[in-house]
Amino acid sequence: MLFPVTSQTNPLGHLQIGGCDLVDLARSFGTPLYVFDETTLRAQCRAYVQTLATSYPNSLAIYACKAFMNRALAQIMDQEGLGLDVVSAGELYLASRSGVPLHKVYFHGNNKSSQELELALDLGVGRIVVDNFHEIALLNQLAVGRGKRVPVLLRLSPGVDPHTHAAINTGIVDSKFGFLIATGQAEAAVKQALAAPGLEVVGLHAHIGSMISELQPYEQTIDILLNFAEDMRQRHGLVLREFSPGGGWAIPYVHTDQPPSPQEVVAAVTTRVKAALHRLNLPWPRLIIEPGRSIVGPAGVALYTVGASKDIPGVRKYVAVDGGMADNIRPAIYGSRYEAVVANRMTATAEETVTIAGKYCESGDILIRDIALPRLAPGDLLALPAAGAYCLSMASNYNLAPRAAVVLVNNGQARLIRRRETYDDLLRLDL
Repeated sequence: MLFPVTSQTNPLGHLQIGGCDLVDLARSFGTPLYVFDETTLRAQCRAYVQTLATSYPNSLAIYACKAFMNRALAQIMDQEGLGLDVVSAGELYLASRSGVPLHKVYFHGNNKSSQELELALDLGVGRIVVDNFHEIALLNQLAVGRGKRVPVLLRLSPGVDPHTHAAINTGIVDSKFGFLIATGQAEAAVKQALAAPGLEVVGLHAHIGSMISELQPYEQTIDILLNFAEDMRQRHGLVLREFSPGGGWAIPYVHTDQPPSPQEVVAAVTTRVKAALHRLNLPWPRLIIEPGRSIVGPAGVALYTVGASKDIPGVRKYVAVDGGMADNIRPAIYGSRYEAVVANRMTATAEETVTIAGKYCESGDILIRDIALPRLAPGDLLALPAAGAYCLSMASNYNLAPRAAVVLVNNGQARLIRRRETYDDLLRLDL
């Protein structure tokens, strides 16, 4: 359940994904290497798109690029019928250079600069999700100066706790994101945005967090936002043409994780939206959902080569690999857990409990603590599943490490979609 759907052990005892032997991939492209399975990627896209089309036809799934963005992946998302959720000018620029229709791009962010907003207006981005009063005024000024009326959604903070890590909990009262409903700021934002000649308020948005495995917080968020929408319709004439309860749904990282499937998520969200709209006698707006991690996470596998080890009798045995916090900082900052297999010896049995350490100069550079694995030797290959989201997008050049290569595998073919950085790349911006 943790590895991509095409994963299997081949006759050589090697892990194979997308018809490609990971030992061969390591030999051809080096390690650390991130391997994305195209079949899994497309299947996750279709799970959202097809279920939405059945249960709520006037809808759009937009992929949250912050999970990981690449031109090849952007093109796959577009082919599968998804739009894009971008949070920076860099992500917006990549989308535009990838051939993605910009009317299907939604621009988020809590502190968009005037330069970023100007780029969005010049490119013709589909929607701008406004996050604060400063942005209302700034965007209105820029739009009026260009003779435009820009379609926007207002990001609201519903005060809902999704029971996730504090660093990725974004819908509570104490959050840097959105207009608070409880304090009256959200109503003030509706009034100000409706009065702005350069803005066309088409809808409301909320995003309560990431890596969320419970459906109840989304149902609560939907009720709060749609009740607010009806209140704003009566008080200020707000017409709700689009509605987004966000995304951030969890994926399994270890065998004990059991988050809802994309189909279960969509069924729960659409059922609650339709019930609330019926209760409030509101017309059906276009429904926007924002899966990110749950699309790319299951499709990606990180591949490392084992190097040195350190055995502390009675305490712990460390086994080091050639990657770590520079390519996957999630364990260090979130306490994230992973599983692993020995990709070149899939049939070997577990013999010892070890801690998988990275190679970087931080004691916190630990990928996995206390995992039972076959006895490891230098040159073995470790494969970590569920590595497609928030590893590469948060990667760095810490210790001046070149960032990893990325390959896309399908039907026995491996396509390099991002080359490994060179040492010259590390110096290219120095003056």
